[in-house]
Amino acid sequence: MSDLSQFQVTSRWPAQNQDVIQLYSYPTPNGVKVSIALEELGLAYEPHLVTLSDSDVKSDEFLSLNPNNKIPAIIDPNGPDGNPIGLFESGAILIYLAEKTGKLMPEGAGKYEVIKWLMFQMGGVGPMLGQLGFFYKFAGAEIEDPRPRERYINEAKRLLSVLDKQMEGREWIAGDYSIADIAIVPWLRALDFYGAKEVLEFDSFTHVNAWLDRFLTRPAVQKGLKIPNVN
Repeated sequence: MSDLSQFQVTSRWPAQNQDVIQLYSYPTPNGVKVSIALEELGLAYEPHLVTLSDSDVKSDEFLSLNPNNKIPAIIDPNGPDGNPIGLFESGAILIYLAEKTGKLMPEGAGKYEVIKWLMFQMGGVGPMLGQLGFFYKFAGAEIEDPRPRERYINEAKRLLSVLDKQMEGREWIAGDYSIADIAIVPWLRALDFYGAKEVLEFDSFTHVNAWLDRFLTRPAVQKGLKIPNVN
């Protein structure tokens, strides 16, 4: 049996089975990327609910695994050198899991096509749609100056246009189904939660809508979206 006692986070979120991947997450768009990938890859894992409250993400235990105090994070007891490894940043975790299993990312030039669109999500879709949510639904919506909302509404529309053009005539964004799809589509789903689909004219992005629908029909996606359970 593996020994994960070197990871301080396990003192607060104990591992029941130290031989499987430990997932520390919350069902945000970034959080569900990893649970979906784990389900798609068929990897054994144990989920731990880490809320977004300071008492969780800024606790000494969680900061010992991710000093940036953001979910998700993982511990893999069977790392590349046979020793346990801790990882944070959802994009880095997706690349790690794909390379660990040899799935959800092709070899050769196709690998970089996947990484290209993964980076597009990490640098554009995630940050910009996250800011849209803040200024359209959350505390930023109380700001009277309309310019912040307009900025992120317009940028979200621009990003959706880029995606819609890429998805024309395609089933998945980088060829075969990959970690790039798993990274991007949960953010599109979040637009429902933000109540922002109408202001973004989301229905007009027909290829993106079809992509979202395809993604949500996958059994592993449906299961991954519910982990960790917040009830």
